[in-house]
Amino acid sequence: MAMQAHDIETLIRAAFPKARISITDLAGDGNHYAAEVVDESFRGMNRVQQQRAVYAALKGRMDGPSGELHALALTTKAPD
Repeated sequence: MAMQAHDIETLIRAAFPKARISITDLAGDGNHYAAEVVDESFRGMNRVQQQRAVYAALKGRMDGPSGELHALALTTKAPD
């Protein structure tokens, strides 16, 4: 089952309410997305820590072959 961009944003926003979030459907199929998440809470974290925090916010939607979300190209950073 495919996810909608607004569903992905809602999950991420629940964990990062003040973040600047941009979601792009890369293939138009509801399975391949790119997300950019810019949040102050990322300051001092390395990229792996930032991305793990965002993946945790997805609450298992990418887990295994039956996950609702197949692919997410993720860009994370603290604000400039």
